[in-house]
Amino acid sequence: MSKPTFAISCPVDTYSGYGARSRDLVNAIIQTDKYEVIILSQRWGNTRFGYLQDHNDVEISKRIIGKLDKQPDIWMQITVPNEFQRVGKYNIGCTAGMETTVVAPKWLEGCNTMDLILTSSTHSMNVFKQTKYDIKDKDGKKIKDLGLEKEMLVLFEGVDTKKYKPVTSSLDLSSIKEQFCYLTIGHWMQGDTGEDRKNMGFTVKAFLETFKNKSNPPALILKTQQVGSSIIDQGKILDKINKIRATVKGRLPNIYLLHGDLTDENINQLYNHSKVKVMLSLAKGEGFGRPLLEFTTTGKPIIASGWSGQCDFLNPDMSILVGGQLTDVHPSAQVKDMILEGSKWFTPDPADVGKKLKDSFKHYKKFVSSSKKQRRRTLTEFTYEDMAAKIDSILEERIPKFPKLVELKLPKL
Repeated sequence: MSKPTFAISCPVDTYSGYGARSRDLVNAIIQTDKYEVIILSQRWGNTRFGYLQDHNDVEISKRIIGKLDKQPDIWMQITVPNEFQRVGKYNIGCTAGMETTVVAPKWLEGCNTMDLILTSSTHSMNVFKQTKYDIKDKDGKKIKDLGLEKEMLVLFEGVDTKKYKPVTSSLDLSSIKEQFCYLTIGHWMQGDTGEDRKNMGFTVKAFLETFKNKSNPPALILKTQQVGSSIIDQGKILDKINKIRATVKGRLPNIYLLHGDLTDENINQLYNHSKVKVMLSLAKGEGFGRPLLEFTTTGKPIIASGWSGQCDFLNPDMSILVGGQLTDVHPSAQVKDMILEGSKWFTPDPADVGKKLKDSFKHYKKFVSSSKKQRRRTLTEFTYEDMAAKIDSILEERIPKFPKLVELKLPKL
């Protein structure tokens, strides 16, 4: 019996958060063994291709096609919603969604072309549902209301515990002399210091201010890049760090830059290295916060902004959530049709950041006790297997039964 054709358009071969999400969803759908899965590999910004070859992923690679030759039964796009379009008989849009408080009209219009939308967090879903627009004609007369019209569900990004798990790390960090390091991971995106979405500039400055003039201070490991893994990009990141260092007076703690792409194995080795004690994320907004979930598998503490996608899985009694307030997105960080003027996101309270950095350094063992509970929560509620079971259930309940092709048997003449 033939299976429904399930075509998935996604950045499956890229080193990106959306690439990781794509691979998880593709594998989960393949593993149901209920669909004939084919893949159209797409780009994702300036992130590089080559993940599948680097990780010898034959199962996904063999399903990639150049173009569709007929309408699929089911069509899924894993991307931003303004790129959604109807192609199949049943159409699914999958997006990490929005890090701010408002989505663009084109995102709502894209969602409304689909039959079902899946997003990564409760935060993201609420932003879509709460955003409304008055659509007006050229004379300023209201024509209609624009809001989300189609069903949207939360499908979290479960962690693969076969990849991310406690190990004895063999990663060479001998160039780092400190035995206590904070780890920050994320792209250093556009925006003035304290205004970029991942808040890398503020993170650097807050760390320097907190631990300046201290004897035997901890270090900060910054795993970041802007748009690629080139020497030029690395130089630009170092220049940003040095400019921030120049604004802080006194004897400063060390910051170490890890630049470029790492394999999943190397990332897991980094998470589990004995020198890495705490993950630090002061992002202004997350659609989900995938590296934070991965790091919870170590049982080590996490300091993170207490707002947006990561709050789905970071329990405030088991993690160190930083307080703050919602502020307008700065013009330097705005992105057309995405990060909008007039939208808001999270600005951490500098005093609370400093306090929680000092407390986690001084009373580390106390916080490890709580973070081990967070690890148990992840392993029982937020694994890849949990996500795969949920997507299987969603598809079973919502995808219609398609007519079967019946062989026409004509009498012999």
